Amino acid sequence: MASPMRSLLADPDRYLQSFRLFLERSTEHQCMQEFVDRQLPDVIASIGNEKSTINVLSVGGGAGEMDLQILSKIRARYPGATINNEVIEPSADQIAKYKERVAQSSNLENITFTWHKETAYEYESRMNAEKKTKKWDFIHMIQMLYYVKDVPATIRYFHSLLESQAKLLIILVSGKSGWETLWKKYGSSFPLEDLCSYVSSADLPRMLDSAGLKYRLYELPSHMDITSCFIEGDKDGELLLDFLTETLDFAKTAPPELKHQLMEELRKPGCSENRDGKVFFNNNLGVIVIEP
Repeated sequence: MASPMRSLLADPDRYLQSFRLFLERSTEHQCMQEFVDRQLPDVIASIGNEKSTINVLSVGGGAGEMDLQILSKIRARYPGATINNEVIEPSADQIAKYKERVAQSSNLENITFTWHKETAYEYESRMNAEKKTKKWDFIHMIQMLYYVKDVPATIRYFHSLLESQAKLLIILVSGKSGWETLWKKYGSSFPLEDLCSYVSSADLPRMLDSAGLKYRLYELPSHMDITSCFIEGDKDGELLLDFLTETLDFAKTAPPELKHQLMEELRKPGCSENRDGKVFFNNNLGVIVIEP
């Protein structure tokens, strides 16, 4: 009999390993990069008008790869301004990597960096305790809303920190992606406990409409090669299955019936498409740009 399933987040090393493999096998960063190159200049077109300092807040900035690309676009749009970039990130390991990336990058003159090792909720609590309200010209939350307890409250709080010309940018999995199909059907079978919540771009319009917020939606096509998931005993395939299900050693600990159903589901058009003998999981992302 399979042993009880445990959340992948219970083993940070394996989580990081599976996440790195996911980035390697998917077009996640490429499609975000394309958005930053093509659409972001329009999004930030007025955030720094007549300002000598532009304040940017990165919520869940990770290792900073996307952050630095965003900052380079802001810098190109407002060459004379100083950019004050603050980062909220709970992982010391990710902050260390971010600092390394900054140290190795050129073209960061005029940009100051401050890191806060805390969650979005801890940041909010600290600011409230210190009775501080700092306003921002641009706030972004990339792939982090899954890790907050109360999604609408988190969005409302950070939205309340926007300056009059500012924008709040959210990127997360699309409601049209394979993730949505997988989570709707099998989310309740995965051992997530309360470490993570299943939220996609399909859930946001309802929340934003009820809060009376103005926003724009974008769909970013992305895919991930999951062919190795169907090769029994393949180490990379097992890691990707862990990432897809947020389950530690899913291939070894999932009840056989659940494993069988999930593997079948992963091949279906709702999750993936077959091309040239390979299976590509639909990893589409949704971008939401919220006005002040």
